[in-house]
Amino acid sequence: MDLIGIYLREAFQGTGCPICRIVEKYEREVIGHILYEHVNSPSVREKFSESLGLCPYHAWKLKDIAYSNPLYGGLGVAIIYEHMLSIYLNALKDEKKIEDGKCYLCELTEVKEKHTVEATVDRMDKLIEDYRNSEAILCKKHFEEIEVKLRRKNPELAEELKKVQIGKLEKIKTLMHLFIEKFDYRATRAPTEQEASSVPKAIESLKGLPLQINFVKRQKQHSILRGVLLGNRD
Repeated sequence: MDLIGIYLREAFQGTGCPICRIVEKYEREVIGHILYEHVNSPSVREKFSESLGLCPYHAWKLKDIAYSNPLYGGLGVAIIYEHMLSIYLNALKDEKKIEDGKCYLCELTEVKEKHTVEATVDRMDKLIEDYRNSEAILCKKHFEEIEVKLRRKNPELAEELKKVQIGKLEKIKTLMHLFIEKFDYRATRAPTEQEASSVPKAIESLKGLPLQINFVKRQKQHSILRGVLLGNRD
């Protein structure tokens, strides 16, 4: 297996959604790299200014990561957002409207997600057994993206992946049921660690991790639905 395959195998042997967790790790690494080395980089600063300091999700993510790590601290964030405030203030004084462009970190993480899904599809024949035997569980979004692409390429393998996914979901459901039963007044034992962990696993299997890539599709669907309900008023 190639290096990408080894990297994917490690994720599929872990817990939770392997795609979400790869993207989350990448996102944190990029933010750390920016805070540590590129706060004063003109090219990075220009990218930030296109969205006036990133989207709300990544702006707060940047701040949280910076303030949670003494190596970064608040200085880098202060330097970046002093510049963003200057841009905004100058625009207000000059009566210029600022249009929020695409968030730099959204672009990077969306590309990473796309490449990770494609790489997984290309190597699923080597990953299926690791996935079957691990505590990993693809979230609904990433399972569907992989399954659709895989069905075009290898229908039999796609069907096998679906069976594995169903088995994993049924296991989580069983553990959740046992967890709920432990709160019955007749229960004599406390919930096990595995039973308790089924709750966050169920949420992750349905919604993925709280990453911007998992909010975008729902935001678009909400906008479309809102347009249908309210009609086009332009």
